[in-house]
Amino acid sequence: MAIPTLAEKLEWLKPVPATEFERECVKTIRPGEYEIGVQITNDILDEAMEIFVRSSRSYFGVSGDSMVAIFTAEGDLINASCGTYLHAIIQPIIIKFIRKYYTENPGIHDGDIWYTNDALYGGIHNPDQVAIMPVFHEGRLIAWATAALHTTETGATEPGGMPVTAKSRFEEGLNLPPIKIGENFKLRNDFLEFYSVYGLRAPAMFISDLRARCTTADRVRVRLLELVEKRGVEFLVGLMRKMLEVAEAGAFLKIKNLPDGKFRSVVFNDAIGWTPALVRACFLTITKKGDRLIFDFDGTSPETPSSYNVHPQAVVGHIANFMYEYFFHDLPICSSTFAPIDFVFQQGTLLNPDKLAATSCCVYIGMQTRCATHNCFAKMMFCTRDGWSQVASAPGSQHTAQICSGHSQWNLSVSDVLSFSLNTQGQGGRATTDGMDAYGFAWCAFGRAPDCEQVEGELPLTVTLSQHWKDSSGPGLHRGGSGAVQQWMIHKVPQMLSLCMGNGSKVPLGQPLFGGYASTPIPGISVKKADLLQRMKEGDPTLTLDHRQIFEQHDIKGDWKLELIARTPDIYAEGDLLFGFSGGGPGYGDPLERQPELVVEDLKKRIISSRTAENVYRVALDTEGRKVDAARTDALRAAERKARLARGKSYGEFIAEWSKKSPPAEILEWYGSWPDAKPVRPIFRP
Repeated sequence: MAIPTLAEKLEWLKPVPATEFERECVKTIRPGEYEIGVQITNDILDEAMEIFVRSSRSYFGVSGDSMVAIFTAEGDLINASCGTYLHAIIQPIIIKFIRKYYTENPGIHDGDIWYTNDALYGGIHNPDQVAIMPVFHEGRLIAWATAALHTTETGATEPGGMPVTAKSRFEEGLNLPPIKIGENFKLRNDFLEFYSVYGLRAPAMFISDLRARCTTADRVRVRLLELVEKRGVEFLVGLMRKMLEVAEAGAFLKIKNLPDGKFRSVVFNDAIGWTPALVRACFLTITKKGDRLIFDFDGTSPETPSSYNVHPQAVVGHIANFMYEYFFHDLPICSSTFAPIDFVFQQGTLLNPDKLAATSCCVYIGMQTRCATHNCFAKMMFCTRDGWSQVASAPGSQHTAQICSGHSQWNLSVSDVLSFSLNTQGQGGRATTDGMDAYGFAWCAFGRAPDCEQVEGELPLTVTLSQHWKDSSGPGLHRGGSGAVQQWMIHKVPQMLSLCMGNGSKVPLGQPLFGGYASTPIPGISVKKADLLQRMKEGDPTLTLDHRQIFEQHDIKGDWKLELIARTPDIYAEGDLLFGFSGGGPGYGDPLERQPELVVEDLKKRIISSRTAENVYRVALDTEGRKVDAARTDALRAAERKARLARGKSYGEFIAEWSKKSPPAEILEWYGSWPDAKPVRPIFRP
């Protein structure tokens, strides 16, 4: 076996030194041609992404939770069109593995189609799958093109591609190392047959997404060759090398402008699958010295006998989401931007588990590394001249990942995630303004909520409400963006199986900044034997589809169930209701410093409730409830500040009291030793 070692993976994240041919090609790029060339690559990738979205079948694909990218012949990323940055920095690991181990046998040829989804070889987790095509010109390898997408079915022990109960990789379905699945620009029928075995719960979706990846990568290949025919191979090779050099210089400069020091953040997770459990999901120390950064995760909890583990490169992928959305937002999506960054992973932790570990639910731990990165960079960037205005709290990172599986109203096999709750999370509060409401997906900044009518046309569901989730955002001087709520009614089929993944029902994932408040935890809510369908048929004039009224007054009658966001598989009958929630963003700054007029605007937009306005923001309204009562507001805020001082303790007093406390033993099963999170027993995986 040639499974890449951690050392190989970290080495392959770095760009390969320029060859003599590349250096000579860079010299041929004339003034103005570089900027034109960069835009040409943007245009190629944007066209390919449009093809990708239109060709995909799963809702992740339709929502744009995908990436299309161009790489040098050596495998370094030079540009990408991203719904998600998760795959951006780490895919060079896959290409460099192919180059090292497969160049002679089975060989790399024009017309090859390569494919993989195995996290051991550089991926994220099983559902994230990538098609890879080499680009040859006159028999010479000059580039690579890839298309990556999350498909919600892998033939695992549970539907949906992310089996919560998996204890080892052998229960996760398809684990495919990099393999050649096509030759001479044609997919091999034997592989399609093999591949479809793992997608039998939803074969049409499974194969359609495979073909979408391949045709997208091929479009990039074709456009690159057209560019070569027009401008010459030296132009393309020189352009790609110069893009690496420009991005690397920009990254070193941006990091150099940060203050030296050590910056820490600790983030906890409140569940392992369907089991409430406290783990130190990420203990991050970032050391900044000169123009370099070191990310060290010493202190993270041990790996678990569950699917809530993350391989190191997937951690880097999650961190790339932050880096490109915020700190590197003005740099190319390019391997060399990570040249100044090194990573240290301790063996046997949640973030560097054994090769037999299950990792299909890795994203629920991996996101914590992004949240920790947000907070560390906030501390670094806030004191810089230009960087402070880019500081933001982490985005809303918890959501309802509801899987529906069975037969549709068209008697087609389906197994997919309802992605509305993923792609409508709230952005974290920012240094100069509020976070965006329902801005996107913490894993996929450019993801789009699917069209309700399209969902209803393909799945046996009726979407009966889509609203901002009142009070979901974290209060602050600049509040987090609001999350959203959607209600799904099983419709047009007798029954359907559904389960839910997720975390954040007890401990919100994203941390607020500088006195802001955390966002609302996510509940798990369902109603069996609901009377909604019958009342809709009867045209009941008293029916009100306001989510707060439904929750608080149980305006819809039936068998209500309130539980953790993560729920075990269950059968739901026609008329039963499921509720999906997307997390709001954490706040930035003290809520008592928020302008009262903005609080009133939030009330009018139904982003917050009057209770939050009065008890959190301490804003009083006039007798009509429309304008601020300035005098009463000042009095309320002065009283709250006085009460804070009365509640306050010195740091020494707080630590003396806090260090004597411990969570209940029953939720520390996977934490490690308390409080330092060291391993306490070996992991057994059947």
